[in-house]
Amino acid sequence: MMGNLIIAPVVLPAVLGGLIVLAARGNLRLQRAIGLCGTLAFTLLTLWLLLHSDQPQAYRLGNWPAPFGIVLMLDRLSGLMLGLLGALALPVLVYAIATGWDARGRHFHALFLFQLMGLSGAFLTGDAFNLFVFFEVLLIASYGLMVHGGGDARLRAGLHYVVTNLVGSTLFLFALATIYAVTGTLNMADLAQKWPLLPAGDQALARVAAGLLLLVFAVKGALVPLQFWLPGTYANAPGPVAALFAIMTKVGAYAALRMGTLVFDQGATAGMWNALLWPAALVTLALGALGALGARSLPRLIAFTAIGSMGTVFVALSAGTVQGTTAALYYMIHSTLAGAVLFLIADLIVARDGNDLRQARPIAQGGLIAAMFMAAAIAMAGLPPLSGFLGKLLVLNALMSPMAWATILIASFLTLLALARAGSALFWKPYASNPPATPHATQPMAFVATGTLLAGLVALTLFAGPLTTWLGETAQALHAPAAYIAANQLPGAS
Repeated sequence: MMGNLIIAPVVLPAVLGGLIVLAARGNLRLQRAIGLCGTLAFTLLTLWLLLHSDQPQAYRLGNWPAPFGIVLMLDRLSGLMLGLLGALALPVLVYAIATGWDARGRHFHALFLFQLMGLSGAFLTGDAFNLFVFFEVLLIASYGLMVHGGGDARLRAGLHYVVTNLVGSTLFLFALATIYAVTGTLNMADLAQKWPLLPAGDQALARVAAGLLLLVFAVKGALVPLQFWLPGTYANAPGPVAALFAIMTKVGAYAALRMGTLVFDQGATAGMWNALLWPAALVTLALGALGALGARSLPRLIAFTAIGSMGTVFVALSAGTVQGTTAALYYMIHSTLAGAVLFLIADLIVARDGNDLRQARPIAQGGLIAAMFMAAAIAMAGLPPLSGFLGKLLVLNALMSPMAWATILIASFLTLLALARAGSALFWKPYASNPPATPHATQPMAFVATGTLLAGLVALTLFAGPLTTWLGETAQALHAPAAYIAANQLPGAS
């Protein structure tokens, strides 16, 4: 029974998304009912799988052995990412319904569910080719969500986004073809066994394939020099879509961590990824902070903080240690929630004509929004007492490089300065004529959804002790993947 449920996070949103397209295209109320009930069921399912992910488990379509079978694998890491996705998806969808974003274009709920399908498949797959397949599902669904509601700026940003990711997809195919040519398999656990046994004549090709894959994951994770698509995409996306996209860049970090610890941290490519990630991550972190400082609109500022947070994650991953991986996982959870909260708050502000940081004016419900913005900004900048401070402490503790310490601390200061300046312009700037706030509906459920994600940051802070212990065990299992490899094998298979 448990094994069969592993495929459910992929099948459930796929079936419901198809049902909406076929049976509810012209009925927004029915779309909302199916989307909301389906996302609630999805969230409960992912949290249940997270609670039962201590031991790696496999679901094999057709019961075929590697390298022929399609395998989905549930372990601590995939369970964690699924749980994070479920915890994010439900508040974001509630927000989209409460603000009416889902009614501004067609097929929002179907695309939202297909996005959940693609993300779930990417987190669960045990096969590198199917990782490519689910990346393409993500690309299609995310492009539809990105241009939801229309507009020239959104269409231009969406085209930029899809072209960049199609280039990444092409590199992905080249990398997979090279890997299959030298190993005869794309099953991740099977690759882990065959990779260190490659003959000397194939090791150069192996390094080329590993480098191409790192480029692909750098595109997905917005790592320098391939981060240029993110600011325009996230800043122009609808608010709730940008909030869901907060976990999209984590797919790149997840894939790099999975393939790095399982396959490429041995043989001809041992240490290669870590050496390449280190400088790129530091530059990404610095660029994100500088971009945030120079941003002229709130969504663009938050998009650059998302780039900076990915730099922090990749810096921790580049350490290549259990301690570094533990810190990266904690910060990944934190930055996903903090980024999503800030994008939702930015949408509340923009809807009340508060987008331009140079010409801000009073907005409706300004006191409540200001308080939420302040809490989220404290978390994102890494100030105590919220989880951003604890996450950066974990990262700093895992790194012994003065350069890394200096980059992280200076970038944190610049990010704090950018967010403080934005908050001052939006909420505390004096107005000569003291004009009235722009009228706007209260939308209580939008505030509830945003507050729920803020509560997640508080919970991440309060339960940091037991959570980091669990994440430490997860990191140990990733760096010693014998149980994952064994679970992938059919009983009696060689």
